[in-house]
Amino acid sequence: MTVSWSAYRRARRRSRQAWGILAVAAVSALGALFWFFTAGQFAVAEPTASGPTEAPVFDPAWMKPVVPVHPVPSGTALSALDGIAVKGRAAKDNYDREAFGQAWQDVDRNGCDTRNDILRRDLTGVVFIEGSKCRVAAGSFHEPYLGQFMDFRRGSEGSRAVQIDHVVPLADAWQKGAQALTAVQRQRLANDPLNLIAADGPVNGQKGAGDAATWLPKNKSIRCHYVARQISVKAAYGLWVTEAEKDAMKRVLGSCPDQWTISAN
Repeated sequence: MTVSWSAYRRARRRSRQAWGILAVAAVSALGALFWFFTAGQFAVAEPTASGPTEAPVFDPAWMKPVVPVHPVPSGTALSALDGIAVKGRAAKDNYDREAFGQAWQDVDRNGCDTRNDILRRDLTGVVFIEGSKCRVAAGSFHEPYLGQFMDFRRGSEGSRAVQIDHVVPLADAWQKGAQALTAVQRQRLANDPLNLIAADGPVNGQKGAGDAATWLPKNKSIRCHYVARQISVKAAYGLWVTEAEKDAMKRVLGSCPDQWTISAN
């Protein structure tokens, strides 16, 4: 069969167009993968100057709000930071975890304890223990502090590998105003989804009671959200920051001055 030169050129042109489309699709896919592995679920929670977007904090379908001492200030995190008092640390020698109530209570009265609430919120492909609508047996998630995928399997090993981090550590909160809160308010602080993120267990251990001046996530793409979340928690519960902590927060927010505060509403 004889093929004309014009037909041949049309076929070549269509072939080049097809390869061009495939190349663009491949680049887009790689870009999406890069975004997911470096920012993941928290990238969608980073608001811009146009206003706040919903952070991965609260799902009204099955969670009930925990009422803080004060509403989270609206507006930028930098503006909210300027409204937080700057003081030195109070004594830590009288700190006791029990001052914040028994760990992982059902503070929001939705029938599930806080740890399982946060696992359900932060994990994907969640599987519950047979016969339970609360107790998470397995799932996977994009760990925010390291920026990598992790699997969770219920059990002692899984509980060590995946922990629920207090964004503002309770010991830090104790030294910066929480001693003046009531027992009920401290219990809410310890169980408020705004202050809780599923995270790598060893990294959570390394963080300890560190504030922004001594510890920040290795995954830099989460730092703006992380610092904004700390500011939001401290503003909501009337806690203060140290001078060094405020300086560290301002340095982080310097790269994202339009970062808004984070709210559970």
